[in-house]
Amino acid sequence: MKKIGVLLLFFILLLSIAACGRNAENIDFEQDDETLIVTSFYPMYIFTGNIAANIEGVKVVNMTEPQTGCLHDYQLVPADLKVLEKADIFVINGAGMESFLEKVISQLPDLTIIEAAKDMDLLVDGSGEENPHVWVSISGAIQEVKNITEGLIAADPKNEASYRKNSEGYVKKLENLKNSMHEALKDIKTKDIVTFHEAFPYFAHEFGLNIVSVIEREPGSEPSAGELADTIKAINDAQTKVIFAEPQYSAKAAESIAAQTGAEIYVLDPVVTGPKVAELDSYEKTMEENLETLIEALK
Repeated sequence: MKKIGVLLLFFILLLSIAACGRNAENIDFEQDDETLIVTSFYPMYIFTGNIAANIEGVKVVNMTEPQTGCLHDYQLVPADLKVLEKADIFVINGAGMESFLEKVISQLPDLTIIEAAKDMDLLVDGSGEENPHVWVSISGAIQEVKNITEGLIAADPKNEASYRKNSEGYVKKLENLKNSMHEALKDIKTKDIVTFHEAFPYFAHEFGLNIVSVIEREPGSEPSAGELADTIKAINDAQTKVIFAEPQYSAKAAESIAAQTGAEIYVLDPVVTGPKVAELDSYEKTMEENLETLIEALK
């Protein structure tokens, strides 16, 4: 009976360990000759996946779950570190987006880290901090793809030709997308908009839009009564009737403002979350949907 009890306890312990590592369950760690590239969150996963597409011996996985959002307050869990321990390369956005980076560096000092936003000119948000959401601008996304490409080539030079070929093809697609969006939006008369949080300044700058107010400076935190009043005043002063919410967050505050101003709510996606295994054209598809929304909202 004692042996049965010990075996049962051991089996339960194994199940517990497996559950703790479920974020990494789809990652094959057995192939020691494989280059494992881990990305910090969804847009980095899409960009890196395109650059490394169909390269034998190279695997790209995303560390965070789809519901994570912009990583502003993300806390590493043991399963994340388990993935990173096996990684050869860690691709991040940088510019302050990954607040957990110091912990990664301290625990895994030999891990090669590629910062997509390295040396890019950053906008300053309403709180005086540099805004890391550069990928929401297509021009920013293109520069991040180029930065990731150079980082991958430096870390894995044997695959330089493949990385470069894939990158050039993907950049061309993004350039075409940017040009088509500029063409579609060039005659839009309404320029003043209200956004949900500080994800869209780069996007607005690229397409000539004017953000008159931001509902939640800190995503996930309800605006105070004073902040709501300021937003309502800004909407009324600018006579704008458009509020853009985001699919990743509750629209409760936006609905309250809309009820008091008569503004209409539309949804723009800053491409921060998506399927665990994303299609390579996910960024383009989301931006095309954003374009349709803008045309409808600002017509």
